[in-house]
Amino acid sequence: MDDEDTALYRDITDFAHDTPTWVQHTAETWTEAGLLLFAALFVLAWWRARRTEARPFAIAALAPLATALAYVCSEVLKSGFREERPCRAVATAAPSLADCPPPGDWSFPSNHATIAGAAAVALVLVRRALLWLTVPLALLMAFSRVFVGVHYPHDVAAGLALGALVAAFAVRLGSQPATRLVLAMRASSMPAVRWFAGPGPAAHRASYELR
Repeated sequence: MDDEDTALYRDITDFAHDTPTWVQHTAETWTEAGLLLFAALFVLAWWRARRTEARPFAIAALAPLATALAYVCSEVLKSGFREERPCRAVATAAPSLADCPPPGDWSFPSNHATIAGAAAVALVLVRRALLWLTVPLALLMAFSRVFVGVHYPHDVAAGLALGALVAAFAVRLGSQPATRLVLAMRASSMPAVRWFAGPGPAAHRASYELR
């Protein structure tokens, strides 16, 4: 961390206090609600992929797992760097809009930004058209963590990069074995397993031909 990063943190938190109250409340809500939105996008991607080929479905199923792996990596790094939160460390900054996390809940990297970066990239790998939705959402979530005063700018930048890299690597590494698993699941004798994996494109084409 350097003086420029601390100064940027002060500038952003000062700006946050100058915004209307509804903007502050929206930022406080979004910083947590964004996680729920990404979770909903994962569910929607899985549901749509149930009637696709095995590989696209495998990537859709891997997306939340890759994001969870990125979160674990973030937690490991946190315990190694043990950086104090700026809402305690920067005494001259404006008070944080959100409650400052308790001591021992370290700042670097940002878990929220890591999850956002991983989810954004993983969802883009599921469907490229989602790029224009997930990337702005991830950037907005990362910025909101500084805006509400609980992270330095470098925390969220590192989190976004970490999440994106881990998700891309995990999906690339896991897509082939996951595809084989999906094919086995679709041929399973267990109805619940077949339902989760979906009927694949053949059933979709059959239903279309019956119309």
